[in-house]
Amino acid sequence: MADPKNKTQASDDDVDAFLQGVEHPTRRADAQALDELFQKITGWSPRMWGPTIVGYGQYHYVYDSGREGDMCATGFSPRKSNLSLYIMPGYQDFGELLGRLGKHKTGAACLYINKLADVDMAVLEEIIRAGLDDLEKRWPVKPS
Repeated sequence: MADPKNKTQASDDDVDAFLQGVEHPTRRADAQALDELFQKITGWSPRMWGPTIVGYGQYHYVYDSGREGDMCATGFSPRKSNLSLYIMPGYQDFGELLGRLGKHKTGAACLYINKLADVDMAVLEEIIRAGLDDLEKRWPVKPS
């Protein structure tokens, strides 16, 4: 099936420059702390995906519909309204972990946090690891 390219593509944009450019000081400090956490958990170097996602690793997916593409295996974006963490392929079985996390909201594959001070960082680490383990059961993950 012929598909247009996915909107979010990996780029060679400078991750450190992006993080330094985060306007709000608390959001910038949280983003830098998340970068350290994701690197510690994954052992992978960060890479920009689209203009605002800092991603770690990548995987290639093919849906039953025939749609396919590449995406970061995990990552985050320091958005103006919150920190968006990307835990692929989602949070289907993470109820117990999310119950211990602290103040957050979830979307299909996004975890929304206002600031890191609102959550238990050890639980956040567990969630990121569990997301990667879950993703690897579905699609092969390559390091970045």
